[in-house]
Amino acid sequence: MPKHSQPRSGSLQYWPRKRAGKILPSVNWKPFIFKDKTEKPGFLGFIVYKVGMTSCLVKDNTEYSLTKGKKIIVPATILECPPLKILSVRFYKYNNLVKEIFIGGDKELKKKIKLSKKKEAEKGVRQAGLDEIKDYTNIRIIAYSLVSQTSIKKTPDLAEIALSGKKEEQLKLVKDFLNKEISIGDVFQQGGEGREGLVDVRGLTKGKGTQGPVKRFGVSLRSHKSEKGVRKVGSIGPWHPARVTFRVAMAGQLGFFTRAIYNSKIISAGKISDKNINPKQGFKKYGKIKTDYMILKGSVPGPSKRQLIITEALRPRKKQERKNFELVELR
Repeated sequence: MPKHSQPRSGSLQYWPRKRAGKILPSVNWKPFIFKDKTEKPGFLGFIVYKVGMTSCLVKDNTEYSLTKGKKIIVPATILECPPLKILSVRFYKYNNLVKEIFIGGDKELKKKIKLSKKKEAEKGVRQAGLDEIKDYTNIRIIAYSLVSQTSIKKTPDLAEIALSGKKEEQLKLVKDFLNKEISIGDVFQQGGEGREGLVDVRGLTKGKGTQGPVKRFGVSLRSHKSEKGVRKVGSIGPWHPARVTFRVAMAGQLGFFTRAIYNSKIISAGKISDKNINPKQGFKKYGKIKTDYMILKGSVPGPSKRQLIITEALRPRKKQERKNFELVELR
């Protein structure tokens, strides 16, 4: 029998392997904004919360699929999607911030976020201030989630979200949603043509603390007769150069890293008031969904209650776009 041999795990693409600086990751909106100016105006992202994983019984309506017309079971992730509101509007010119106008927020938000007196004064001229700015190329918003409507927590999460379309259409879209709630249905749709059924998910993985090189990088266990330990690498380098390079697998932080899942397929989405998918006892380690929800095929990073950002699919794959699942029931 041949000897099992493989390169050690741990891509050098992710370095340094340390804890993320903030729990809600930033999104590089430049590829989204300059990709297609002819798209209809809309919000390119949304803040959601992970409920957990489940198995879905779905009917496969994918064309040319071997299981077309049959009922199959697929792994899925349930997300709760409380509505968003606009906190401020940012005007950019060639990726440089020109002006930021604060719209304000709910009373609950004021307890969590302290604005300067200058920004508080700007809130009175919010509608006029939006029309005064002329020299800009695109608009982004700072949105906050109305997470108090869920059973998770009260402190809202903030994120910068870009808009699609021409700048005149972006400004009109912002005015239409001033002091109004933005629902998940206003941003993403299930199925349909193009990229409507695909999303990218960005979030933080589950933190596992300090771990050794065997669990962290998948190095092989040494012989039980080895000196100075079994669960470690045999050599950390030569005498010269007299230093340890970052390529050597060593103990350190594992988990709580920023990761992105591309081209996740939307199986179903809707309001909990229209279709109640809650178990009688609620979801494990989460509770009951109270607002909108979305069901994605496959897994996403993080534990239950983790906040995530879902965006329009940046690089949609035709194979993923063709998939068409009709939800029958949750298992």
